[in-house]
Amino acid sequence: MKKNRDFIQFGLFVTVSGVGGLFLSLTGLPIGWMIGTLLMATFLSILRPNLLQLPRNQKGIPKYWLYIGQCILGIELGRKVNSSVLYIFHENWSTITIMLLLSIFISLLSGFVLWKYSNLDMLTSFFATAPGGLSSIPGIAEEVGANTGVVSIIQAMRVFLVILTIPLIISFLNSHSEANANNYTISTELTKFGIEQLAFTILFVCIAWSGYYIGKFLKFPAPWLIGSMVSVAIVKSFGSELFGYELVTWWPQSLMIVSQIFIGASIGSRFHKNMFIGLNRTLIISFLSTIGLIVSVFICAYFVSIVTDITFLTAGLAFAPGGIAEMTTTALVLNGDATFVIAVQVLRVVTVCITLPPLFRFLRYWEVKKKSHSHLSA
Repeated sequence: MKKNRDFIQFGLFVTVSGVGGLFLSLTGLPIGWMIGTLLMATFLSILRPNLLQLPRNQKGIPKYWLYIGQCILGIELGRKVNSSVLYIFHENWSTITIMLLLSIFISLLSGFVLWKYSNLDMLTSFFATAPGGLSSIPGIAEEVGANTGVVSIIQAMRVFLVILTIPLIISFLNSHSEANANNYTISTELTKFGIEQLAFTILFVCIAWSGYYIGKFLKFPAPWLIGSMVSVAIVKSFGSELFGYELVTWWPQSLMIVSQIFIGASIGSRFHKNMFIGLNRTLIISFLSTIGLIVSVFICAYFVSIVTDITFLTAGLAFAPGGIAEMTTTALVLNGDATFVIAVQVLRVVTVCITLPPLFRFLRYWEVKKKSHSHLSA
């Protein structure tokens, strides 16, 4: 009986938090559901109203809400790795590789600056500046011991700044519409309900479920996200090559809204008042580092547009750490190469989520070991 009562309480908390996402989504912000839900959940978690108050011995809502959201997001990202994305990578692999390495290097440099000039620990600083997106990074950060609240705050601030500045500046600099000569048509999957589409959907869900266990066995960070994403991407890519056509699933857009609500509510429910104490300096440094990141995006995009046949518009949106949906939508509106943008954005999320967490763990181990040696020598 108590479990049923708690489940209803948690479900009500998630539902009311989702109302915040609904209101922010009306502004047209693609990730509005995520940020709005996170803000509302944070508000409820800090104020603790009687009707929606979580048990005091409960650190936020149960993690299965986060895991469901991560699994849906993982399947969505895995579905985006289609033949068009692979073709784009094959044709521009050197440029994409350089852009990926540069974005990771700049994020590490930004995290280093945040760590040195704020009161944050090293792990939280690096995760807060990692270019993986608000949907994935906080969930991974929680699993490896970083301060999820601070990571979410800084990631949300960066997403806002990037979305509000880069598309506007690029639109201004490209007053006339630029179309890339190599602009391929993005493969848009139908969401029409049918037996074949439903069968592939069930198949992908089962593959994602298996991917979680594989990811857990291989000790992937956030196995519900990384395991499902990698497994679905592999099966879809090889399946499409085997059958000779895209494996089209019934995957309504509402599922991504559910994913954003579950992830946002789960992260927001873990906020408390003490997290915001002494963050003034941290937020100022984060703001300045994000401005530096945006400037570096334009510089790198400019050089890429000079040495390749990729337009400045396309390179800027592909390199920008603003999220897959936001940058791809902007590319479509401004007649950029949306397929190239989505290829770079998806590959960066995959690269960041797989490679950076083990690196951050090693850096933390190295830091702890260094401190222990210094204490022994003293």
